[in-house]
Formats: sequence, C-alpha cells, structure tokens
Amino acid sequence: MTDLGAPEDPRAREPGDGPAAVASRVADAVDSLTALWSVAAQEASLRLSPHQLRALRTVEATPGLNVTALADELDIGLPTASRLCDRLAAAGLLERAPHPGTRREVQLVLTSHGRHVLSDVAGRRTEALAAALAAMDPAERVALSRGLQGFLSAREAATPHPAGTDGTDGTGSEGGRR
Repeated sequence: MTDLGAPEDPRAREPGDGPAAVASRVADAVDSLTALWSVAAQEASLRLSPHQLRALRTVEATPGLNVTALADELDIGLPTASRLCDRLAAAGLLERAPHPGTRREVQLVLTSHGRHVLSDVAGRRTEALAAALAAMDPAERVALSRGLQGFLSAREAATPHPAGTDGTDGTGSEGGRR
C-alpha cells in the first residue's frame, strides 16, 4: 500500500505537499473559517445558533419540508426537531402550514422575516470572507479557488451515490432519469 504522505509520493512536489500534511493545514484553515463564519453570523440582526441557522437554510433549500424530513436532514430526533421549529416559529422565522396535497401533513415555510435573517447572515459571512480574501495575494486567491474546485470535484467523484441520485439508474446507465 502506498503512503501518499511519504516524501517518495511522486505527486508531492515537496516533502510537505503529501495528502496528510495538506490535510493538517486544511483542517487549521477550516477551523479559522468556522470562527470567521460564526462571528459573522453572531453580528447579524438576530442571533441564532448554528443549529437554528442550519435548520432555516434546510427549510429554505427544500420547500414543503415537514418536521420529520427536517429531523432526518439535520440528523436529530423528531422531538428535538419539533422543539427547534417551535422556537423558530415563536421568533417569527418559520411557520407551519397545511400541506396543499395532504390535509394531515404540515409543511415548514420560511416567513419573510426568516428569509431576511438568512440573507443578512449570508451577506455578513460573504463580507467577512471577502475581507480575508482581499488580504491575500491575487495569485494565492486564484490558487485557492482552483484548489477548492479540485477538492470539490475529487470529493464528488469519491462519494457514492444511491441509485438514481447521480443521474443514472444505479447500473451506470442513464435509464433512471429522463
């Protein structure tokens, strides 16, 4: 088995360029980015926990979602998801509405205030990230952008897809979608 972090890795240009060394530096950068992200979110007009923000973003990205599906998406228990929705509804960020196709089902819908708060947080995060990127040399920004795109492409290629979610029927053919 090849140790990709070893100096003899033909893909590593210098001894510190192996995957293990780069992974360590990326982990440090992610910690710094997470701190920047959290501070920007806390400076928003309404302070929400990362869990609350993730719930709102999930509801925004998946219109018509119900509490059970939200719990699944957030990988939390149904009672926890229900209490989370209660708090977000009490804050005027989310409402429960009857599902148009099923009278027994309730869907989660962002309020205009909820959309405004998400927009505010996203704007503040973008500003904070842009300020950090502005301090970088332009060539470093280009290299970072290319490196992140390469990372996302490699991650996508390495992630298994359940049958049908990658545009195929699970057999590698395009028969699953039209």
